[in-house]
Amino acid sequence: MSDIKTEDVKALRIETGVSIMQCKKALEEAEGDAEKAKVILQRKSKEAAAKKSERELAAGVVQAYIHNTNTVGAIVELSCETDFVANNEEFKQLAYDIAMHITAENPQYIKKEEIPAEERTQVEEAIKPELEGTPTEKHEQIMQGKLDAHFKGSVLMEQPFVKNPDQTIGNLVEAAVQKFGENIDVTRFTRFSIK
Repeated sequence: MSDIKTEDVKALRIETGVSIMQCKKALEEAEGDAEKAKVILQRKSKEAAAKKSERELAAGVVQAYIHNTNTVGAIVELSCETDFVANNEEFKQLAYDIAMHITAENPQYIKKEEIPAEERTQVEEAIKPELEGTPTEKHEQIMQGKLDAHFKGSVLMEQPFVKNPDQTIGNLVEAAVQKFGENIDVTRFTRFSIK
């Protein structure tokens, strides 16, 4: 489909931050439907992030955000492969936005894999009584769903981004991988609070 309007491509570019060519291709694939195009771009971002995930992270930035009350703030290390990307203003802005998000949402872990086994076991024990009366073959699936729901609020990459709840922090990082063509990851963070 070649009758995609330039303003539609630009609008999608502004909203997603993905390149104009990729936005155009996604709109063509979605037959002009912007919402479908966003889903397509998100899927492609995940694929690009998976392909690049094994590359070495040798550069990055440390970014801080202090809330205007001066009582809470965060520092985040956002890593990438090269200084070229690390010195990019949009990359630095992404790190700043993630630090702001951490300040607001107070995640405990970066990824689900970081949740300690003991904590996971405690939550499983608390959930087990809720499984009574459900088919045994569904217990594992139900348990996983309840665990995911329980930990969603404490895992940074799973949290909805405070500036755009339609995207998770994981989606933002995946989109950056697609945009910059490098492996990008939140390596560590610390949140400080007076309260």
